[in-house]
Amino acid sequence: MEEDSDDKTPVKKVRSNTAKSVQSPAKAVDIGEVENSTEEGEKMFEWLIHPVKKEKFFSELWEKKPLLVKRHLESYNDGWFSTEDLTKILHENDIQFGRNLDVTTYEGGQRETHNPPGRAYPAVVWDYYQNGCSVRLLNPQTYSQGVWRLCSSLQEYFSSMVGANIYLTPPGTQGFAPHYDDIEAFVLQLEGKKHWKLYSPRNDAEKLPRFSSDNFRQEEIGEAILDVTLEPGDLLYFPRGTIHQASALPDTHSLHITVSTCQRNTWGDLMEKLVPAALTMAFSEDVEFRQALPRDYLDYMGLANADLDDPRRKAFLGTVQSLLARLVNYVPVDAGVDQKAVEFMHDCLPPVFTRKERACSIYGCRTRLERGRVVGSVDLKTSTSVKLVRKGAARLVMEGEQVFLYHVLENARVYHGAELQPIEIPPDAAPAVEYLMHSYPAYVTIDSFPLDLQQDKVDLAMLMFEKGIIIAQEPVSVDN
Repeated sequence: MEEDSDDKTPVKKVRSNTAKSVQSPAKAVDIGEVENSTEEGEKMFEWLIHPVKKEKFFSELWEKKPLLVKRHLESYNDGWFSTEDLTKILHENDIQFGRNLDVTTYEGGQRETHNPPGRAYPAVVWDYYQNGCSVRLLNPQTYSQGVWRLCSSLQEYFSSMVGANIYLTPPGTQGFAPHYDDIEAFVLQLEGKKHWKLYSPRNDAEKLPRFSSDNFRQEEIGEAILDVTLEPGDLLYFPRGTIHQASALPDTHSLHITVSTCQRNTWGDLMEKLVPAALTMAFSEDVEFRQALPRDYLDYMGLANADLDDPRRKAFLGTVQSLLARLVNYVPVDAGVDQKAVEFMHDCLPPVFTRKERACSIYGCRTRLERGRVVGSVDLKTSTSVKLVRKGAARLVMEGEQVFLYHVLENARVYHGAELQPIEIPPDAAPAVEYLMHSYPAYVTIDSFPLDLQQDKVDLAMLMFEKGIIIAQEPVSVDN
C-alpha cells in the first residue's frame, strides 16, 4: 500500500496492491447465518475502505477530509450492481420518474431534470440516455438484493440510516451541477470511468451541513482540492459539505453507486430532543422556572437595548445563565437517545435473511391447511434456543407508563414505505426482552428468560418469533 505521508494534505490518497487478497462480500453465495450483525457490518465497512484501517479512517478522515483509494483491480466492486441489473429492474418493476428515477443534464452551467410523468419504461429511459441524459436510480436497495444487503449490513455498523443511489452517465457528459450534500458519501466505481473534482467547503458555516446545497456556478467554488478519474474497483469518500462534480470520459460511460450515511445524526440533532424534554421536566420540578419575568424587563432587554449599561440587564442575563446551567440537571439523555433510536428504526431497511435464518424464523414455517387440518405449526418449547435476528433489529422504549418494543422487521425496502408497528410489552416482561438483547449474539433457551411462569416465557418468545424479531437455533415448524 502506498499513501500520502503528509497528513496536512486536503485529500488522503492511497494506492493499494493488496486488493486481490480481499474477497468481495457481494460474491458470497450465502453466508449461512449472520452470527453477529455488528461484526458483519464491521467486516463490510473494512472491505469498503480497504486497505485503510478503520481506526485510522475515523481518527483522521471521517468528517475531516476526503479519501481516494486507487485499487488497480477492476473486479473489486463487482457484484453489487450493473447496467444489466438496471435494465432488468426497468423491465420488471413499476419504476416512476421523479419518485424512483431521474434523468438529468448539466450543460452550459445549467442543471435540468427532464422527468416526464409516469412510469419509466426501458425504451423511454434509454432514449433519454442516448440523448445525453444521466440516469439516477434513487432507491436501488428496493430492487437489488445486493444493494439491500450492503445497506442493511452497514446500518448495523453506523447506527444510522444507510442509503444508496445509482448513477449512470453517458460518455462525455455531466448530469449534475457542482453542489454539496448532507451525507457522508462513499462512491464505488462499478463500470467505465468518471472524472471527479472535489472542493473544500467555502466557509465554516458550510462544514458538515445539515442540509444539501443548491447548485453552484463554477466561479463560486474556487480551486479543486482533488482532480481524479475513478476506474472500476476504486473508492472515493468525502464528508458532507464537500463540493463536488463529476463527468464521464468521452470514450466510455460511467456507472457508480454512492452509499450514504449520517444524515442529520449529530449531537445537535440529539439536543433537539433533549432540550424541550429538559424544559418540560424543569417546569414540573423547579419553581424558579415558573416564576414570572420582571415587570419591566421589556424596558432594558431586546435588540434595541443591547448596548444599554443597565444593572437590571446584567441581573437578567445572570438569571438566564443560572437557569440554563440548572437545566442540565433535567436533561433525560437516555429517553432522548431512545427517541433518536426510534427515528432510526423508522429509517432502517429490514434485515436480509440468509437461507438458514429464514428456515429458523417465522418466514420459514410451513404451516398450512391439509384436508381441513392445520399442519406445520410453530412449536416453541422452553428448551428451544433463540436469539435476536440482528442486534439492531429491536429497541425497548418506555412511553409514559407503557413499554413498547419497536422493531424493523415489518419495514419496507422503500424509505418510510411503512409505519413502525411497535409491540406493547407487559412491564414485568421487559427484563426478559433486555436479557435477550444483552445476550446477543448468543442463543439462549426460552427457559432462561427471567420470568416467573413458564407459560409467560413461551408467550413472550412466541410474540417476538411471530414478528420475526427472534429466530430459533433450529427449525421449529412441526408437521403434527
